[in-house]
Amino acid sequence: MDCVGGNCLSNRRGRREMSRLLSSSIWVPIPTGYRGRGQLRVRCCSEEKEKKKKKKLSQQSSWEAKDAEGRDYLYRIGKEADNMNIAVGQRAGIIDSLFAGNFLGKDSDIVFDYRQKLTRSFEYLQGDYYIAPLFMDKVVCHIVKNYLAHILNTKVPLILGIWGGKGQGKSFQTELIFQAMGIEPVIMSAGELESERAGEPGKLIRERYRTASQVVQNQGKMSCLMINDIDAGLGRFGNTQMTVNNQIVVGTLMNLSDNPTKVSVGQDWRESDVTNRIPIIVTGNDLSTIYAPLIRDGRMDKFYWQPNQDDILNIVHRMYEKDGISRDEVERVVNTFPNQALDFYGALRSHTYDRSILKWIDDIGGVENFGNKLLKRRKDQTLPVFIPPEQTVDALLESGYSLIKEQQLIMKTKLSKEYMKNIDD
Repeated sequence: MDCVGGNCLSNRRGRREMSRLLSSSIWVPIPTGYRGRGQLRVRCCSEEKEKKKKKKLSQQSSWEAKDAEGRDYLYRIGKEADNMNIAVGQRAGIIDSLFAGNFLGKDSDIVFDYRQKLTRSFEYLQGDYYIAPLFMDKVVCHIVKNYLAHILNTKVPLILGIWGGKGQGKSFQTELIFQAMGIEPVIMSAGELESERAGEPGKLIRERYRTASQVVQNQGKMSCLMINDIDAGLGRFGNTQMTVNNQIVVGTLMNLSDNPTKVSVGQDWRESDVTNRIPIIVTGNDLSTIYAPLIRDGRMDKFYWQPNQDDILNIVHRMYEKDGISRDEVERVVNTFPNQALDFYGALRSHTYDRSILKWIDDIGGVENFGNKLLKRRKDQTLPVFIPPEQTVDALLESGYSLIKEQQLIMKTKLSKEYMKNIDD
């Protein structure tokens, strides 16, 4: 650094100014009474001292982590289109502790775990349930084949389509298998396959697929993407209108089947962004209503589920075993109401509770006081104890006849023809 000294050093103020300018590099004493008008050349410091080392935010911070192209973390997430990563600054270990904080524990966002929890656990499945061997073999084989697809010398379909009659336990049996295998799945419904915004359902499927992949990568657990009643969201029935979202969802599932490890949610493609292969299981009542190229062999493995007599007896017997109903009594109930779905036999038990619930309502003061007794009572007030009804074969048969009567009334009455006279027969 060069500084020309002249009149600026002619007084004390000029000397103080010169010392201030030089203090950042090196201190140079100015002789008292210096009146020279020549040039004063000062060398401040060596080149090594001029290069200051860049100070890191934290030893554990990942803001300054570089990718293969030398881009840091902020640049990468900022470049991604439609970035919704609002939790990146709230997780301890991901961002500097100055921003994460320790006053609320490990994470600064106390609802982070609840807001980010998209996977399903099965703590509510308490008891010994029966899983049909044929059903279990098909689902387990599909899941294992997809996790071993990289070492198998064969084409493995990504999607398993389980279809069959209504109420035959397709979803419930699948969840029992997930629980038995320790799988933490991501479960969607047909109601999420439509939106007022074009492209949202397709993007949602890709996001849920990547969420399942993160379960495998971060938690070391097997995961799976399951879509219930897919034909209700994608099926074509008569003159049903086909929407853009239907087309995008079909295209998304087809693309996932063809490229299960390359899944984009809007960001730029990166060679290092490889998604784990996640098996997909869909359920429906009639897969023939779905776009044919999606369900072709190679993309979707189909499985028609129709429980036989032994499966029905075993499933229903496990359902009533804790009530003291023997297998012979279960067989009597099943033979009395043949050609019924599995959910019919579950509804029998629920229907037997009706009289006990009405009696319990009378015990707490009647229908008029039910709302106040249930919702506005003090903490020290307790409700009357509800006594479940005793399950007997006669009670189950009575409930069954009542349900059959309602089914027949719906099929015979058909008030829709009365309301719409011009409906075709």
